[in-house]
Amino acid sequence: MTTLAQTLAEFVVGMPADGISQLAMERAKMSLASTIASAAAGQNIDSARILRSLEVDEGGAGQASVWFQNARLPLTRAARVNAVASDAAASDDSDLRSIAHIGTIISTTAVALGEHTHSSGRDLLAAMVLGYEVAGRIDESLTPGRMKRGFHGSVSTVFGSVIAAGRLLDLDADRMAHAIALAATSIGGMAVAADTSCAREYHAGNAAMTGVQAAMAAQRGFKAELSILETPRGFLSAMNGQAIEDITLGLGKDWDIVTDMAIKLMPGAHPFHATAEAAAEAARAGKVSPDDIERVTISAAVQFTNFKGEPHPRNLVDAAHSLVYFVAASIVDGEFGWDALTVEKMTDPVIGRLQDKVVFDPSPAPLPDRFPHRHGGSVTIVLKDGREFTSTCIAPRGSGPRGVSWDDIDAKYRRLVPLGGLESARVEESLAFLQGFDVVTDVCQLTSMLTIAAQVKDMISN
Repeated sequence: MTTLAQTLAEFVVGMPADGISQLAMERAKMSLASTIASAAAGQNIDSARILRSLEVDEGGAGQASVWFQNARLPLTRAARVNAVASDAAASDDSDLRSIAHIGTIISTTAVALGEHTHSSGRDLLAAMVLGYEVAGRIDESLTPGRMKRGFHGSVSTVFGSVIAAGRLLDLDADRMAHAIALAATSIGGMAVAADTSCAREYHAGNAAMTGVQAAMAAQRGFKAELSILETPRGFLSAMNGQAIEDITLGLGKDWDIVTDMAIKLMPGAHPFHATAEAAAEAARAGKVSPDDIERVTISAAVQFTNFKGEPHPRNLVDAAHSLVYFVAASIVDGEFGWDALTVEKMTDPVIGRLQDKVVFDPSPAPLPDRFPHRHGGSVTIVLKDGREFTSTCIAPRGSGPRGVSWDDIDAKYRRLVPLGGLESARVEESLAFLQGFDVVTDVCQLTSMLTIAAQVKDMISN
């Protein structure tokens, strides 16, 4: 009997690049650009710096580049370091069903393997789309079961890494199936730690690293339990998976990277972005002054989870996970901008006072399905004179339901990538390169653009 791992492997290995829709390939380019931008913003955050220093000190074969640094590391470690940097900034992308950061994992893995194998841009993008597809389908089955059992999204994003790596290593179906099985039994991560600490990006790095390792082990003939996904006491059982038959339903008919990927156009936890948009829109509609506000009521799908944080954050992790802070800052500033996770913004006294006026709807409408992070929220601003202004946003900008625009990706890239040390000319050159990435002949051309600034800086300092 064919196992689930074998079915997925046969699909991944048998799908030609020209069998993938052009829109899916375009979304992969956007995800890659977004991940690079987020990594630029995250590279100097303490967690990313610490992990990078550990890996650089340990060294090893220089097989792939560390973005925005003059350093090369083994494949597994380069993927890990770059994934940690992207995830640390809380500015990458998320899947609408579960907020798993699949894009960071497939991007950092594919670039590391693509650079090592001198793959074409088209082959790399196809590997990303397929990695997203498998990780997304498995995580959909796990939602919300894995979260209720306390597991972070890294237990599903690892499948994005192993598929992207296996595809670029040109694994056959048998080796790909064993790689999937190895990935299933190799990764962990507690959701509560990800919500309250820098363990979030640590998990991302481990997912990228472990997926690459599984693909490389399978390439050399390492065998695993091929029924590990569906067997009793196996992966899906342990994670409280459901609708397991849907994992392979309609493979190749549409693409999760198109329907369910959402690219962050503001920093912080993605389930809050739609509600933040609603808050800003309600404030604009009423031309609201914060001093005139009596009360702000949030009615959001996230109320059905424990994922809404506390007001008055004082660090990046707390701010990224505080829905009250998102709403208050969006009303005061008219948006939740790229500077919203700075200490200066968190300690703004106007935003601080408004947070104390934010409450949650005591009787929110029931959810239509088991995916709370898909459904956005509403915000009602009640003024002291009795006037009310309400706005609802179901899905954030940059998401599958609303579409993703290169104009938005360009603006994000231009805003964040200079934080990685790239001069404006190099920023524009690399952005244009990514926009036409499907015709690139060698991924090494991209990584050279992302490291040249660091090389020049090191030469000057020496």
